[in-house]
Amino acid sequence: MPLVFPMALSACKKKAALLTLAGATMGTTFSIRAVDPTGAVTQDEMQVAVTRALEDVDRRMSNWRADSEISQFNAMRDGSVITMSPELAEVMNATVQVNAASEGRFDTSMGPLIELWGFGAPGTPSMPSANEIAARKSLSGHENSLRIEADTMGKTRNDVQIYLAGIGKGYGADHVGRALETLGLVDYMVEIGGDLVAKGRNPDGVPWQIGIESPNPADRGVLSVVGLSDMGLATSGDYRNYFEVDGKRYSHLIDPSTGYPVEHATTSATVLAENAMLADAWSTAMLILGRERGLEVAAAHSVAVQFVDKDLSFAHHGFKTYESDAFKTLTS
Repeated sequence: MPLVFPMALSACKKKAALLTLAGATMGTTFSIRAVDPTGAVTQDEMQVAVTRALEDVDRRMSNWRADSEISQFNAMRDGSVITMSPELAEVMNATVQVNAASEGRFDTSMGPLIELWGFGAPGTPSMPSANEIAARKSLSGHENSLRIEADTMGKTRNDVQIYLAGIGKGYGADHVGRALETLGLVDYMVEIGGDLVAKGRNPDGVPWQIGIESPNPADRGVLSVVGLSDMGLATSGDYRNYFEVDGKRYSHLIDPSTGYPVEHATTSATVLAENAMLADAWSTAMLILGRERGLEVAAAHSVAVQFVDKDLSFAHHGFKTYESDAFKTLTS
């Protein structure tokens, strides 16, 4: 996902203490800013709480760890049913919700197709044959492959593979935020790989100012700035993770309805939601849907989304933005 980064404002009054932390997690980076008005929380205390929270997410949802909860599910035989941890149940029930509302475009059961295209871990992107794509497509689809009811999950075939890359970082940001709240920090911004959650106010006493990156790989400038408080934000883009064959670009975002990477003019989708988990999932779904159908789905489900499309009237790197009514309301 493209970066989303906090913008600095000039202070109009004395700032409260600002705790910051940054590092690597989930194959990407994270950054945290938290306001501590009393100075009661130490940097070490925040470090410990954040490390524990990130480890908790990793051991439950990482496809890169053989001992993670999701990896153990992927290794199961069909017919088996597991009782999910509350954390995994929260994520998987959200996937069901977004999958249904997005006409199946957000789909965590795309493992067979992701691996075929070489976007799994480890993997080298490559162009598969039409027959291979059709065969793997038949193995994917929530309705065809998963049984999820409250805190239980089962699979219908041995080869079902769940990938949580489109929702896991957002959930991770929320989970870290809850860990900060146990320390009494209620004004914070947590960002993991461009997915973030912001609560309360920044040190200037205003909503956290978030700059959304322009989808121009040659110029990592700021497309727009939004003030964020008690919401999650995520941006999905197709302009960094891709490969080319014979001059044609293939995005890492695969449309579950076709089995092929998306090919429309939409190059990024930014979503505001009640938390980072839903923003993460919906931004993926919206980018796969594309701007035209995406705006219709957004209107039906009150999704706050901003699309950026390539503007073909410009020879190089021209873009147009389009916003749903819910996005306009939240950012006006």
